[in-house]
Amino acid sequence: MSGIRLQGIRKRFGRVETIHGIDLEIGDGEFVVFVGPSGCGKSTLLRLIAGLDAVSEGVLEIGGRVVNDMPPAARGVAMVFQSYALYPHMSVFENMAFGLKLARAEKGAVEAKVREAARVLELEPLLDRKPAQLSGGQRQRVAIGRAITRDPGVFLFDEPLSNLDAGLRGQMRTEIARLHDRLGATMIYVTHDQTEAMTLADRIVVLREGRVEQVGAPLDLYHRPANRFVAGFIGSPPMNFLSAEALGAQTGGVFELGVRPEDLMLAEDGRFEGEVVLVEELGEAHLLHVTTPAGPMIAKLQGAAMHKRGARVALDARAGRLHHFDATGSAVSPLAMP
Repeated sequence: MSGIRLQGIRKRFGRVETIHGIDLEIGDGEFVVFVGPSGCGKSTLLRLIAGLDAVSEGVLEIGGRVVNDMPPAARGVAMVFQSYALYPHMSVFENMAFGLKLARAEKGAVEAKVREAARVLELEPLLDRKPAQLSGGQRQRVAIGRAITRDPGVFLFDEPLSNLDAGLRGQMRTEIARLHDRLGATMIYVTHDQTEAMTLADRIVVLREGRVEQVGAPLDLYHRPANRFVAGFIGSPPMNFLSAEALGAQTGGVFELGVRPEDLMLAEDGRFEGEVVLVEELGEAHLLHVTTPAGPMIAKLQGAAMHKRGARVALDARAGRLHHFDATGSAVSPLAMP
């Protein structure tokens, strides 16, 4: 069993507290993604779980054991970093076997584990090559393979794909998802890339300034954000936020309305009227940037654009797709619109 439990976890560097009393449970075999802006604490939290940094306060359990005072090697975790951290003078085989040899594993066991990891990651033809002879995606697979050979209960990924180009990131996302299906291990993945979070996660943990803003399945966070911050962070292009008062809404405690660009449509008598200031063609769709009395808006519409810069347009939200936030930014119940 490799479930993880955090109770009241805090981290201080001197007098500065960066993680503020986080409570979180991650199930055995679950794939959880930490997301949030730079400096939100996602990598710090991962390092606390790994044992690379010490917990200042609270209880951290892995597999039912309290691991606060355990060294990283005793926690049953393996970490894959943004940098591949491969030894340039060693072959792929030697890099993947290095940790096992340090642990004094038997030669036969080392051979078997490395070759099995290479089979899973399709690295078998590359075992004799040096890192300099590999592509970025191949190097990252070697780094993942090195983690697999340790047979950990928990894999920790710290932005492992950020050094790759867009095409390779897409390929590696698929490979990591397949790896999770094959191994069934608990995985925690840190990223700033929303596509990675939405496509890989069983659950997403949204962090801000060392606190958890919301935890949930990707589509739950997308359709039912708990607050304005989560609503604006999840989704690309980001959600539009509009003044409820400027739109003449029956406020009832509602301060802002939110609507996602893909939930907008052109309408002759749409409630959001304004001028097109920019058109972005995406191929299968286009983005209209529109200024309105209630604030700027982006609409994502299918097909080629029929409007040019300077045109007047009216937009409306699809039924049931308006989000409502009070003055503190918390999500509230829907309100009537004129």
